[in-house]
Amino acid sequence: MEKAQEWINYGIDLAKEFGPRLITAILIFIIGSWIIKKITKGIRKMMEKSSYDDSLQRFLLNMISWALKIFLILLVISRLGVDVTTFAAVIAAAGLAVGLALQGSLSNFAGGVLIMIFKPYKIGDLVEAQGTLGVVKEIEIFTTKLTTPDSKLAIVPNGAMANGNIINYTAEGKMRVDTQVGIGYGEDIKKAKEVLLDVLTSNPKVLKEPAPSVNVAGLGDSSVDLAVRPFCKPEDYWDVYFETYENCKLALDKAGIEIPYPHAVEIQKKG
Repeated sequence: MEKAQEWINYGIDLAKEFGPRLITAILIFIIGSWIIKKITKGIRKMMEKSSYDDSLQRFLLNMISWALKIFLILLVISRLGVDVTTFAAVIAAAGLAVGLALQGSLSNFAGGVLIMIFKPYKIGDLVEAQGTLGVVKEIEIFTTKLTTPDSKLAIVPNGAMANGNIINYTAEGKMRVDTQVGIGYGEDIKKAKEVLLDVLTSNPKVLKEPAPSVNVAGLGDSSVDLAVRPFCKPEDYWDVYFETYENCKLALDKAGIEIPYPHAVEIQKKG
């Protein structure tokens, strides 16, 4: 009983000594988290009024949020009675070791900063980088998120994005759609070009400038190959791509111009 009483008394003394600190630390954390949310919300509104770039806005908000959270954690630890200067020295030493182990992550962070400074792309741009084609969904501190044409989420490290080749299809505001149509050797090339050019100019999604073009691209084994090249806005690329092939086939059929196909294979099948 005496031993149990000693433990109880020890617990009471401990609660008296550290209880107020713990309660205060919890209150600081709760109130501090609320203040951080208010600060980041206020900064976001200020950036929106100042017409900050959306990519830069999210990047800066992430950095500010993390900096404030680290400051809050140090404040809570200090209130619990831990020597912050000693703790900071320990963090610095650990940070050096972790930094050496996480060189890739630091490279990605530096890449994110470079992307924000030089802006090779922004949210909403259609880009191709690191073997991935997609629309930029989000630019974070360490990674860039792309939405691929088949609605998949691709996450690419910013270090690779900043140091590798990037093709930005949106930057110029237009894209060329490369398609090819073959006609028979016995057909009138000039007439076929007129028919196909009419298909392009009648499509409202095809840009007037630069003007679409139809040219002989090569002489195949059984066809004269025509390069059909309209220009369109990046967001209309796939619509124009598929519509061009379909409308060219329908227009050539209507004009009585043959699109060659392997007759020998068809005869063999019939035989």
